Amino acid sequence: MNLDATFSALADPTRRAILARLAEGEASVMELAAPFAMSQPAISKHLRVLENAGLITKGRDGQKRPCRIEAEPLEAANEWLERYREFWEQNYQRLDNLLEALLEETKPKPKRKKK
Repeated sequence: MNLDATFSALADPTRRAILARLAEGEASVMELAAPFAMSQPAISKHLRVLENAGLITKGRDGQKRPCRIEAEPLEAANEWLERYREFWEQNYQRLDNLLEALLEETKPKPKRKKK
């Protein structure tokens, strides 16, 4: 899997919106172009980037070329990101523990009654 191509393709909000639409099911180029204020050739360029990154595939259904999302590159990107999420969670947990200890140290001690 080429993470560089995946992240480069995901860097564009139009391409992310196209993937979000394809997550609902396959769609034609015209259906994908409909919500955007851009030409069909511009959408085709975005689709080519997504296809080159392996994020989508185009099928054949007569005259139509339905696009569908491919999960494998997204799974690889998620696995890569997951390692960093775990790293930051561990750091935050250590920070939480330190703050808890500092708060315990600053709590006033209960006064003892004299007998």
